[in-house]
Amino acid sequence: MKRRASLAFRLFAGAAAWALVLLLLGAVALTTLYQRSVLRTMDDRLSSVVEALVAAAETDPGGGIALARRPSDPAYDRVFSGRYWQIMDGPEMEGGGHQSLVVSRSLWDEVLSPPDPLMQSALASPGQLMAFDTKGPSGEPLRLTAQAVQLPSRAEMVIMMAAEDREPTDREVRNFAITSAIMFLGFASAIAAGVFFQVRIGLAPVLRMRDSVAEVREGNTDRVDGEFPVELQPLADELNAMLDHSRELVERSRTHVGNLAHALKTPIAVLTNEARASEGELASLVQRQTGVMTEQVEHHLRRARAAAHAKALGARTPLGATVGDLARTLEKINRARGIRITTEVEADLNFKGERQDLEEMIGNLMDNACKWSGGLVHVTAGRTAPRELAVTIEDDGPGLTEDECASALQRGVRLDEQAPGSGLGLAIVSDLAKAYGGELSLSRSELGGLAARISLPATGR
Repeated sequence: MKRRASLAFRLFAGAAAWALVLLLLGAVALTTLYQRSVLRTMDDRLSSVVEALVAAAETDPGGGIALARRPSDPAYDRVFSGRYWQIMDGPEMEGGGHQSLVVSRSLWDEVLSPPDPLMQSALASPGQLMAFDTKGPSGEPLRLTAQAVQLPSRAEMVIMMAAEDREPTDREVRNFAITSAIMFLGFASAIAAGVFFQVRIGLAPVLRMRDSVAEVREGNTDRVDGEFPVELQPLADELNAMLDHSRELVERSRTHVGNLAHALKTPIAVLTNEARASEGELASLVQRQTGVMTEQVEHHLRRARAAAHAKALGARTPLGATVGDLARTLEKINRARGIRITTEVEADLNFKGERQDLEEMIGNLMDNACKWSGGLVHVTAGRTAPRELAVTIEDDGPGLTEDECASALQRGVRLDEQAPGSGLGLAIVSDLAKAYGGELSLSRSELGGLAARISLPATGR
């Protein structure tokens, strides 16, 4: 079966997942914005170098280029420092590529080889700054800014370039991303804890209502009591109305059952009295059949009453007190025969049903055990499941075989025609047990006689 997730888990998981997604998106967006800010700062710094090169560039009468002043940053004079500048000729050479006119000392004997698209874009848009990513002399990633300008005394344009190693910047961005991830993970944990407590606090009235309904089912109270929020109070009122309606139906069923019993018993009693006052075969037949009718009416009335009680909420009967009362009563009745009844009932064990029906079932079985006992009847009762109990009545009488145990549960079957009774006792017990969702079984007792075991619903611990 598919396991159903709890409402609290769904609320917590949904809120936590949504918060985690938002925080993750926030961390990615914040890191991206920081990376763009760092690159923009680098581009601005390189643009300043390019503009300084343009301002310092001079041409001689022969078209050569010299700088009136070089960029003052010492990194441009340190070999392979990661900061470079370069001035290249615009037109391509015969073998391809562009001639390097002036380079920074940091390049030593190397030159920058920007991609052709950069060169074409710069030449196509003179005076506009272009930013690209490329590779440096040692293969390191470079951020490069270029600008094509037209200098005096030169027929062709030249391209001013400034570049800077991106590794320190990328490392700074990575550190920022890691720090942001740790911070946002902490925020996510704090939000998850807050959501958890919020869900628990928000669902507290629902849990109180659940406990109140459980109290009703266990028979500890008659109504769903407590102060609930405005969203749950109508539900509590509807539950109480349903409980009242259920009790009303049960009481009405009891009244109808009682009325039916009186309506049937009176004609049957009249027929019985008339048959007793008369003689002959017909009178004997009528007397026997009216006796059977009386037993059948009692049987079906008990079954109807038990079915109504089994559907009612809140019914509970302490098992120990009921068994103890029956044991004392039956010992007094069978005092002349010296019958001794011992009981062993688990503490705080309650039958989920009416006391009258429990007495009917257990009383019938104990009376039957006393009838066939040689002097000892033992009753044990205990919980077999969280909401199920079992009562076993054993005697030291002759007992029954397996076939006789199966036949004894059939309605009207009497294994000993000399014994008093109609043969409905065990069948009545079995029907009452089934009305409550239980079962009656017969077997051989360790005492030597019969062991009758009846399983019934129990209230929770």
